[in-house]
Amino acid sequence: MISKSDLILNPDHSIYHLNLHPEELADTIILVGDKDRVGLISSLFDKTEVRKEKREFITHTGYYRNKRLSILSTGIGTDNIDIVVNEIDALKNIDLQSFEPKQKTTQLNFIRIGTCGAIHPENEPGSAIVSRMAIGLDNLNHFYNFRLTDDELVIREKISQHLSQAGINLPFYIQSSSQQLFDLFSSDYPSGITVTAPGFYAPQGRVLRLQHPYKKLVDIFASFNFQDLHIVNFEMESSALFGLSRLFRHQAITINLVIANRHLRQVNVSYHQAMLNLAGNILDKLVQLV
Repeated sequence: MISKSDLILNPDHSIYHLNLHPEELADTIILVGDKDRVGLISSLFDKTEVRKEKREFITHTGYYRNKRLSILSTGIGTDNIDIVVNEIDALKNIDLQSFEPKQKTTQLNFIRIGTCGAIHPENEPGSAIVSRMAIGLDNLNHFYNFRLTDDELVIREKISQHLSQAGINLPFYIQSSSQQLFDLFSSDYPSGITVTAPGFYAPQGRVLRLQHPYKKLVDIFASFNFQDLHIVNFEMESSALFGLSRLFRHQAITINLVIANRHLRQVNVSYHQAMLNLAGNILDKLVQLV
C-alpha cells in the first residue's frame, strides 16, 4: 500500500495540490503555465462541466466537438510539472480508497501550450514551435529511474561536444516528446529541440545586474546542428513533462507560442489573440485522437 504521507488527500478525498477527484479529469489534458490561460482556452469549449481551483492550479474540464478535454494550469517550472503529472497519474491509476496501484492503467495525453523565447530569426513573435526533444538543464529526472534511448544518447553526446568546444560544461539530459503526438502536430508548425531551463534570467543567457559566465549561451545553442536537427527555443517545463510522461507510459508534446526572439531582440507580450488562435488550432487537432 502507498503511504498516506506520500499520496496526500484533502478531507474531501480530492488529491492534495490539484484539488481534483478522478472523474473530474479527462484523459486528454492541456497544460498551461498561466492560470488565466485556462479560461481563455475553455471559452472555446462547447460545454464546461468542471471548474476547480487551488493555489496556482486551475482546472476546467469540458467538451470540444464531442471530445472530452481538461485544461490545467501548472505554474512555472519543472518542480510544478513534477506535482501535476504525478498527481494526475495518481488520480487515474491509483485506487484512492485502497491506496494501491490499479492493475489496469489508463494512458493519458498531455499537450502543453506554453510560451517561449526563440533563438533563430525565422521564428518571429506570434509564431509557434513544436518540441521534438527537450534538453533538461534542470535536475528533476535524475531523481527518477529514467533512461535515454539510443537516439537520445547520440544527440546528448553531440550536444555535449558542441557545448564543450565553446567552454560550457553544464550537466543536462535529453528527453523526447511522444512520436504519436509529434506526428499529429509537426506538419503544422516548425519543430526542433527545446531547452528547458531552471530559471528565466541567467539560465537562459539573460543579463540584468548580475553577471554570469554564459553570456553567449543563446548563440552557442543556436549554432547546434546535427542531421538537420536544431536547438530552437528556451522555456522551463518540457524536459520534466516528457521524462515523467515516458516513465508513466503517457503521451506528451509541447507547442509553444513565441513571445520573444532572442536573435532579433524582439518581444510581444500582447499575445492574447495569437494564443487563442493557436489553442483553437490545437483543439481541432485533438478531436482526431482516439
